[in-house]
Amino acid sequence: MPKRSSETDMSPEAAAEEHARLAQEIAEHDVRYHQQDAPTISDADYDALRRRLDHLESLFPTLKSTSSPSAKVGAAPSEKFAKVRHVVPMLSLGNVFADEEVEDFVGRIRRFLGLGADASVSLTAEPKIDGLSCSLRYEKGVLVTAATRGDGFEGEDVTANVRTIGSIPNVLKGDVPEICEVRGEVYMSHTDFAALNVNQEATGGKLFANPRNAAAGSLRQLDPTITAARPLQFFAYAWGEMSAVPAKTQSGVVAAFAAMGLPTNPLMRLCYSVKDMLDVYRAIEARRATLGYDIDGVVYKVDDLALQARLGFVSRSPRWAVAHKFPAEKATTILEGIEIQVGRTGALTPVARLKPVTVGGVVVSNATLHNEDEIARKDVRIGDTVIVQRAGDVIPQILGAVLEKRPADTKPYVFPDVCPVCGSAALREIDAKGETDAVRRCTGGLICAAQAVERLKHFASRNAFDIEGLGDKQIEFFHEKGLIRAPADIFTLARRDAESLTKIRNFEGFGETSVRNLFAAIEARRHIAINRFIYALGIRHVGETNAKRLARHFGNFAALREVGIKAADPESEARAELTGIEGIGAVVAEALADFFAEAHNEEALNALLAEVTTEPMEEVAASSPVAGKTVVFTGALERMTRDEAKAMAERLGAKVSGSVSKKTDLLVAGADAGSKLAKARELGVEVISEDEWLARVNG
Repeated sequence: MPKRSSETDMSPEAAAEEHARLAQEIAEHDVRYHQQDAPTISDADYDALRRRLDHLESLFPTLKSTSSPSAKVGAAPSEKFAKVRHVVPMLSLGNVFADEEVEDFVGRIRRFLGLGADASVSLTAEPKIDGLSCSLRYEKGVLVTAATRGDGFEGEDVTANVRTIGSIPNVLKGDVPEICEVRGEVYMSHTDFAALNVNQEATGGKLFANPRNAAAGSLRQLDPTITAARPLQFFAYAWGEMSAVPAKTQSGVVAAFAAMGLPTNPLMRLCYSVKDMLDVYRAIEARRATLGYDIDGVVYKVDDLALQARLGFVSRSPRWAVAHKFPAEKATTILEGIEIQVGRTGALTPVARLKPVTVGGVVVSNATLHNEDEIARKDVRIGDTVIVQRAGDVIPQILGAVLEKRPADTKPYVFPDVCPVCGSAALREIDAKGETDAVRRCTGGLICAAQAVERLKHFASRNAFDIEGLGDKQIEFFHEKGLIRAPADIFTLARRDAESLTKIRNFEGFGETSVRNLFAAIEARRHIAINRFIYALGIRHVGETNAKRLARHFGNFAALREVGIKAADPESEARAELTGIEGIGAVVAEALADFFAEAHNEEALNALLAEVTTEPMEEVAASSPVAGKTVVFTGALERMTRDEAKAMAERLGAKVSGSVSKKTDLLVAGADAGSKLAKARELGVEVISEDEWLARVNG
């Protein structure tokens, strides 16, 4: 994690810079976990980054008002299955680990809603099932589609397999909404898991590491008869698209699910205070070993659905729910080596290679060492006996060495100052405040094969260009063969293949049909939404959320590019325009300016834009009266908090800015509005009250 300034004298600029660095680090870990299946940070470390970011936002409300860093949810759906687009995205939950964080969670809810100390907020508490998320769509009470979560927006069609699960009814009972999309967790009991592995061993099949993997592997079978032979179960606890929600509370809807014949967890409780929540947490933790199925925490949700709607979502999770995770599990093993991996942005990440050990029922052989400062602080050495901690299903972390078992000939680990891939210098950046970045990065840029390959993987990934059939292995293969070295090469591949004497279809692993399908998938991506295009470029500090902010503000890539080029001058109006965009601070603005100032990037962009066309960003609320308009909120609002107002505007497709300029379309002025109101009147910007705003967006 980046080095911090003092909490008391930290300037807003320094906070914004650290916030941006954290956002970038979180985004990189999201890619490693969800896209590359090669995480290099533990669940606990990941959440420590998230907690630091949340803490900064609590100290600096202008940071807190923006969406948290985007993170894909889950993993990209497999190409083996047909795809199902989720009408309502299936998002993930934020995590907390300590009692104090539960208090903070409830406190944030109160502050966001502007509730007084005496106002009651009830929450549900239920076990967090360690299984595979699944969405069941019923129409007129009949099961028509079942899908995995996938990347949160698109999942795998597993309808035939779900129909074999005995606890999931094909027809619901009683008064059922015409469209009823039920969500929950597919899991396997401990007894059934043990019996499955006995059978797998007897028949020479693959042994599963834990019940969650067994459930996921069983549900995602191409042959439904295999799924039918696996004893899967299901708990319903949430919903997606509903033609009519059957109750006004979370607990009421879950009770309605039970009345419809769906299995629900009997341990759900309603809580009226933080004490109630923690009491339920401890009671469930005490029963954990006797439940007969795996859980890894307790989920708290605001019970009142009207309050849930007001709280809304950040880009990766709902504000009204959180998972309170159980403590991590530990073991000791030997550190056999340290491998340095080079990521898309040139970051050198140390990964520990361990003598395999079972931690919490899972055999692990890799662990994160995070960065060179962590290695030095913990003084872990090759050959040491180390304490390994696992929290969740990601790669474990090393807590430290068992010094009394240290071999006499061990030496402190020396972190490399050159890139292990290209030999270029690997440096730690110094920011404007003189603080050293925690991450050492290769300076090789475009000449570094590791960065080139990782950038190409990012470009073709699910939330970027999403080119089916061009996964990590294919990217590595084509790069090795010299066929794809830059993004534009992807779109000239078919043309060059037609002109070449050596055809791709003749390479091992490729055939006529697979090559034809690949070329068709590439062709289908010649038109792409601007936010995906921006994200695909891999600009430092520009993840999915910032790509959407930029796309929403500029509308087309040419406008962004023009401003980005002019923003090379820190004192320019273009730089001021970038920093004025809600959520785009000085660090992101500088990264954009640096990107467009680089001649090699300009050449690569020109080549790419000769092959593809960017299209307007799809807005969920494109038909709203404020969609596409730039809105500024100022003064004290009375009917909603400032955070609620900004979240509402963004949900309706508006661009929220923190400053007034000639590009501002609308200023919403509350009580005691000051300089922003004066400037808006000076520029002739339309000014409306809070009541007029609500009337306009609700009309």
